[in-house]
Amino acid sequence: MQVESFAERLARLTREHEAYVTRRNMPLPWHNGIYQRYTHPVLTAGHAPLFWRYDLDPQRNPFLMERMGINAAFNAGAIELDGKILVMARVEGWDRKSFFAVAESPNGIDNFRFRDFPVVMPETEDPDINVYDMRLVRHEDGWIYGIFCTERKDPNAPPGDLSSAVAQAGIARTRDLVKWERLPDLKSRSPQQRNVVLHPEFIDGQYAFYTRPQDDFISAGSGGGIGWALCKDVAHAVIEEEAIIDQRLYHTIKESKNGLGPAPIKTPQGWLQLAHGVRGCAAGLRYVLYLFMTDLDHPEKPIYTPGGYFIAPQAEERVGDVSNVVFSNGWVARDNGDILIYYASSDTRLHVATTTVERLVDYVRKTPPDPLRSAACVAQRNELINRNLALLRRG
Repeated sequence: MQVESFAERLARLTREHEAYVTRRNMPLPWHNGIYQRYTHPVLTAGHAPLFWRYDLDPQRNPFLMERMGINAAFNAGAIELDGKILVMARVEGWDRKSFFAVAESPNGIDNFRFRDFPVVMPETEDPDINVYDMRLVRHEDGWIYGIFCTERKDPNAPPGDLSSAVAQAGIARTRDLVKWERLPDLKSRSPQQRNVVLHPEFIDGQYAFYTRPQDDFISAGSGGGIGWALCKDVAHAVIEEEAIIDQRLYHTIKESKNGLGPAPIKTPQGWLQLAHGVRGCAAGLRYVLYLFMTDLDHPEKPIYTPGGYFIAPQAEERVGDVSNVVFSNGWVARDNGDILIYYASSDTRLHVATTTVERLVDYVRKTPPDPLRSAACVAQRNELINRNLALLRRG
């Protein structure tokens, strides 16, 4: 082990951290015409400030050890605010507890820096054991809402069962992403709610939620699918009825579970919706992302449903705490038509993919749906091949 003085070690750690945070993030050469991936993750455990992790007092920490380590930074909500791109990351410590922290970037692609302090999220009367995966939604009522998963131990778990949990949708609101007002958790008839998203506009004068009812913490059971529900008062959010608008389907990318990612993006053609789908495989559960579009006047009605996945884990993205996973709960549509898609890989790190509204609208409207049978998939592909060969012969 290299012998350094406290001051030398701190100076080296500071230089290395600054170089890591400020490294330029170059686009990868491969491009599918839909979106652009980048060389580096935009946010990792290594982006956490040194003063989050180390006690910098040489009297208390003479070896300059990490006292409170950071394991991962992932699953981030996203918003553009005051000319900067902000992500609300799920940060997980070595102790397994997750918390929220805001990181800012001038361009949304690199140079993300965490604010000095994590978010102080008020608790309800029934304190959360863990909180994570916040969707940031700028609502037309003037507030910025954070809808997130709040997890507590299952009170009905048998003695000795220390893993059964209950997940519900926590709700908070803010003006600046600094001071938060905690509202009561969403109430519904479902035993568990995860991946709940607030629609950014009123529907018939009411608040609208995309939900994901399920029977228990991990398995959707008889539940699952992306739901739709209305409520009159977000400050005491209660939904009586949920209608499933995007179902799970056998032998598809969403046969085990699916849920909405961030709040939808409004376009003249309809609402762009980004979701995740889960299927079982020999290695466990595989998470991918997919797109669909819903009607402009009736956001609960899908009008275009492209088949297959939109983004799947590749290369190093497939390895992490929970491998073979991509997950998104944040994207930003800029005034110039650009879209920044923030997706996490394997519950470990956060990436960005860039595209445009024009490209995604083209993708959802012209990509054929999943015909659900191998023979029909071959017929669908052969139709494309025949058209292309005819064009090539004419050319």
